Amino acid sequence: MGRPDPEEGQLPAPVKPPDGGWGWIVLLGCFVITGFSYAFPKAVSVYFKELMKDFHVGYSDTAWISSIMLAMLYGTGPVCSIMVNQFGCRPVMLIGGLLASAGMILASFTTNIIELYLTAGVLTGLGMALNFQPSLIMLGTYFDKRRPLANGLAAAGSPVFLSSLSPLGQVLLEKFGWRGGFLIMGGLLLNCCTCGAVMRPLDMGMKRKMGKAQDKYEAKEMLPIGGKSEEGISTTDGTKKGKKAKKKPKKGKKLLDFSIFSNRGFIIYTISKFILVLGLFVPPILLVNYAKDTGVPDTEAAFLLSIIGFIDIFARPACGMVAGLKWVRPHVAYLFSFSMLFNGLTDICSARASNYTGLVIFCVFFGISYGMVGALQFEVLMAIVGSQKFSSAIGLVLLIEAFAVLIGPPSAGRLVDALKNYEVIFYLAGSEVVLSALFLGVASYCCLNRGKKEPPPENNPSAGGGSDTEEAESDMQEAEEHSSDNHQPAHSTDNAVVVGNEEANHVAEEQRGEGGGCPAGDGEVLARDGCNADQRVERDSF
Repeated sequence: MGRPDPEEGQLPAPVKPPDGGWGWIVLLGCFVITGFSYAFPKAVSVYFKELMKDFHVGYSDTAWISSIMLAMLYGTGPVCSIMVNQFGCRPVMLIGGLLASAGMILASFTTNIIELYLTAGVLTGLGMALNFQPSLIMLGTYFDKRRPLANGLAAAGSPVFLSSLSPLGQVLLEKFGWRGGFLIMGGLLLNCCTCGAVMRPLDMGMKRKMGKAQDKYEAKEMLPIGGKSEEGISTTDGTKKGKKAKKKPKKGKKLLDFSIFSNRGFIIYTISKFILVLGLFVPPILLVNYAKDTGVPDTEAAFLLSIIGFIDIFARPACGMVAGLKWVRPHVAYLFSFSMLFNGLTDICSARASNYTGLVIFCVFFGISYGMVGALQFEVLMAIVGSQKFSSAIGLVLLIEAFAVLIGPPSAGRLVDALKNYEVIFYLAGSEVVLSALFLGVASYCCLNRGKKEPPPENNPSAGGGSDTEEAESDMQEAEEHSSDNHQPAHSTDNAVVVGNEEANHVAEEQRGEGGGCPAGDGEVLARDGCNADQRVERDSF
């Protein structure tokens, strides 16, 4: 059961993104999916104390629930890419929504922590992964000129949902307990199915169907009425089918395209993103405990995360608007590098904050820089690889980031336990983020500028970043051949005249060959009929 194509065995021709229309509904669905994917693993932490009491486990044991969710979100990237390439975005998202909901519903009936790992961790995490990646792919399909703004608005779903799901979880915990809260949260995750249902693929086959009907109409108009017209139509259809049959072997959809590793920009982005993730999530994870250790009350310490979320809500769309400017968009990779540098320096400069005012200032600047990073990370990837290979690229990038997620925050927690000093952790995390920013900026400038000497490939509107692939070129070739096919029936009578002229010329040429060449007095006429002066010289030499 594969995704139906307009023509059997062939990829449909690329369609220009509408940059609006139904795309705004797709953007709304992506906003909700992004909010659930990033905020849900953090919002579940409000239930950890009750889980520790019921299952008689420690905090580190319950924290593995969120860690497994994030690991599934990142680590199953290639699996999501294969499923999207095989079945399309909408079916994968519908299945993912059902799995995410089923995981939380089953978790409400668990009796030990291992069952929670398998249900709330593995099953729900896999379901959210099957929703998150296809939603980004669909967003890149519907938007091109406004894609930076669309990415920024969709990324704003993370802070919005984080600021709403955590208080909601606390209310559900107080009224219904953790089991009732898990059950209701599972029902909320069914909204992912609704978001998947609105991910309508662009109709790529409509133009070809209309073109085929127009060809038949033109053939009927140009050819004589009767059997010859039907014969002409069947001939043109036969030639088209013959050409399609020849093209079928070279057209094939790769389930996971590893050729993107030959793209230097993709390699640079992947390495910098791996270093970034090692330190990016450490400060917000340790911030509340750090504030409590400095003597800040619990309620005020928890409010620090709300400050980051509130600033983040406005920072992401604003950064998306800036990235969409004509003079900024060609250099969006450098803007991304600047945002990472801003974030890392914020961590380093705030490591010695010892009072609540200093921590609030840190949260303001961290919220701005964190929002910039969140708004630009996938926009830069789309600009590097293009929409044709984005489904494979994001899957491989998320898989590599999964290792960084499993290394960074746990290592920071162990260092805190060993050193009993948060200042060193902030320095270390900030240094990692700064290193990733410097690597991306310097490597992009030194390595990628060499390619500017070569003539740039033809830009594909759907690719956004202007990086075309062999697959896109073959699709464009196919579109050109198809357009030439559309003109063939309209000039069928002319073709018949040309064929007749060619046969007459062939007979005349044979007669001239038997006579020993072209007569001297007929040079001008023969030149028009295909016998030029060079041919006369060669024949005279014989």
